[in-house]
Amino acid sequence: MDINVLRQIGVVLGALAFLAICWWAFSPKRKKRFEEDANLPFADEQESIEEDARKSESRSDDEDGAKQEQGQEK
Repeated sequence: MDINVLRQIGVVLGALAFLAICWWAFSPKRKKRFEEDANLPFADEQESIEEDARKSESRSDDEDGAKQEQGQEK
C-alpha cells in the first residue's frame, strides 16, 4: 500500500462523513427541532416586547387613575 491508496481511502471516508452529516441535518424528522432552535434568539426579544407592553399598560392605567383623582379633588 502506498500513500496514494491511503489518500483515496481518506477521501472516501471524508465524503461518507460529509454525506452522513448532510443526511442528519436535513432529515425530515429533525426539521421541527431545528426550526424551534432557529427561533431561540427571538424568544427573548418577544418576551421583552410583551413585558414592555404590560408595563406601559399599567403606567397608562396609573396615569388615568391619577388624572381622575386630580379631577375629583378640584
